[in-house]
Amino acid sequence: MKAIMISFDQAHYESVLAVLDRTNARGFTMMEQTQGRGSVNGDPHYGSHAWPSMCSTIFTIVTDEQEPALMERLQKLDTDNPMLGLRAFAWTIDKSI
Repeated sequence: MKAIMISFDQAHYESVLAVLDRTNARGFTMMEQTQGRGSVNGDPHYGSHAWPSMCSTIFTIVTDEQEPALMERLQKLDTDNPMLGLRAFAWTIDKSI
């Protein structure tokens, strides 16, 4: 199993959910308002007067077979909308209950 953390501009919300649906990643946990700043470029997402946009973050657990398609679709979403910002990270889950 793989854990995927997806942090994204809130404008991506429906698109990220569509990616999860298309890759059969049914279960997830979402934090609606998270703050951050990209490591390469792009505007900060602080929810302030100077930087009003916000991020959301989703955690999902998928099978090893689902992970490549999910990450590929998220990469395409980010590439197609470079100014919004989207990052995804995957790591292996050894156990779950």
